[in-house]
Parts: sequence; C-alpha cells; structure tokens
Amino acid sequence: MTRVSSSLTRRCFHALSASMLVLPTLAWAQGGAAAWPSKAVTVIVPFSPGGGTDAIARLVGLKLAASLKQPFIIDNRVGASGMIGTTAVAKAPPDGYTITVGLSTSLLINQFLYAKMPYDAQKDLAMVYRLAAGTQILAVKPSLPVKNGTELLAYIKANKGKLSYGSYGAGSTPHLFGAYLNHITNGEMNHVPYKGEAPMNQDFLGGQIDMAWVSAAAAKQHILAGKMKPIGVNATERMKALPDVPTLKESGITDPVFQMEGWLAVAVPAKVPKEIQDKLAAEIRKAMQDPEVQRKIEEMGFRPVLNSNPETFTAEYKQQLPKWAELVKISGAKLD
Repeated sequence: MTRVSSSLTRRCFHALSASMLVLPTLAWAQGGAAAWPSKAVTVIVPFSPGGGTDAIARLVGLKLAASLKQPFIIDNRVGASGMIGTTAVAKAPPDGYTITVGLSTSLLINQFLYAKMPYDAQKDLAMVYRLAAGTQILAVKPSLPVKNGTELLAYIKANKGKLSYGSYGAGSTPHLFGAYLNHITNGEMNHVPYKGEAPMNQDFLGGQIDMAWVSAAAAKQHILAGKMKPIGVNATERMKALPDVPTLKESGITDPVFQMEGWLAVAVPAKVPKEIQDKLAAEIRKAMQDPEVQRKIEEMGFRPVLNSNPETFTAEYKQQLPKWAELVKISGAKLD
C-alpha cells in the first residue's frame, strides 16, 4: 500500500479549504444581486414629509416597489440638517435594505459646516444615483428698482450695507449663494437666517428682506402673481416650471458659482456590494425614463437626471467637493 506523504496531504487540505471559501463568493456574485431585494427596503428621508425630497423619494419608491416586487418604505427621520437620518443609513447593515434619498447638504455640504460629524460622508456612504438637480431662483422684492442681474449687482454695490438676504438657515445653499454674492460685490448685506423656507418666504412677501434664493415649489405662485421678482435661476439652463425666468448667466451674473446646483440623490452604506448598487441604479434609471415621473419632478422645480450610476455620480461628487468647501469658507458658516 502506497503511503501519501503528510506534506502532500496538508497541501490537498489547504487547496480544498481555499476552494470552499471561494465557492460561496462565486455563488453570491452569480445570485446575490439577483435575489435582492427579497424583503422590504427602508428608504430614510432625513427631511420632513411633504417637502420636495420626500415627494421625490415617494414617487421613485413607488416605481421601484412595482418593478422589484417589494415595498420601499419611506422613513422620515428629521433633524440636525439631515444628519440624524443620514447617520442611520451610514451605520446600517450594508445589505441594501437601508438606503437614503438625501440632499447635497446632508450628503456633501455638511462635512464642511460642522466641526464634528457622526458619519464620514466620503467613507461611510456610497453614492448610487443623482436623482434631480435642485435649481433655485434668485428673487428680489417687487419694490427693488432692478430688472436683471446686471442691475442687481450695480444696485448692491451702490447701496453698500443697506440690503438684506434671507436663507433657510445658516449653511443652507441660499445662505452660501447669498454670502458669495455679498463677497463679489463687497455689498455688506445682512444675512437673515430662518428655520426653513416657509417662514423665510412669509417675511419675504412682507418686505422684511430684500432678496432670497427660493424654490419653484414654494415660490412659483408668488412669482406669477408679481409678489416676488425673479432675477434668474441658479443653473446652466432654465427650469421648465418657470420657462420665462432666465438663468443668472443670461441675466448678467456670469460667475460660474451661480451655475452650481444643489441636488437630490440616493446613497447607501459604503460596503453594500457593488452588484446591488448597480442593480438599484439600473432600476432607478428605468423609473426616471417614465414621462409622468419626469413631469412631476419638473413641476416641483427640479430637473430630473435620466442617466446616472455609481461611477458617474461618484466622479461628479468628488469634483464638487472643493467647490462647496470654498463656498462654505467664504460664507464663514460654522455649526456645532
């Protein structure tokens, strides 16, 4: 009887063990993404029900539920500029069953505003799909004697220290854009922060502030009624909700900062398998091709993004980081 050497036996054992480790990985790669989702997916929206982020999350969630045959349950976790809900996603199990629909504030800008963050957006989250561009409108009160961006720039310079601009709160995009407008004009305008857009617009309509960046969803009726005078939209193209309002560049404010836009996007815990991220992105892309989905998003004043994926969105995200960091620095906004 031939005796097998102990060293050969050990080599065979290690080879068998290695193959046993590889087989489950191969099986997952072949079937894991296909099996997802096999139960309900929680969609954490870190902002209040009824707002634009919540409305778009519900709209897209319904389409995903229909195509993937599992519920997509909206969970509004509000507070701390979106950080409470975003933290819950960053710390969730990376299995694809907890995702977020967030804003550029919660997913990108907050890291430059807050000295301490409960999550690292760049390390703890994976960017999956940029859903929509959040175009905003620079508007002034009707009594301000300006008709376009060129006249507004001149008026701010000629009335140094006499004007005010409102925002949804310290560090919000209207604050950052207003601070930058103040910076390039040396206008010494007074920043008036509010706790949300609704109270800001109430004072704006009452004439307590001179100008503000507003959303089409909240301000369209007031613009059409002549109660807010639009100067231009902060974007590279006009918005379909208000097609007669020019871009700020068309209006005479040509600085590239005023072509930057906030956005809404889907993100997941960083270690969610790439196959699941890609499948989720593909299903969202399919949902965004629906003309009715596009129409509803456009009516809210957003521009739907029809073709996004983890690679392109992550590249865009990295490109935008230094730009938003510089805006925060110029604004002087720092939050605890």
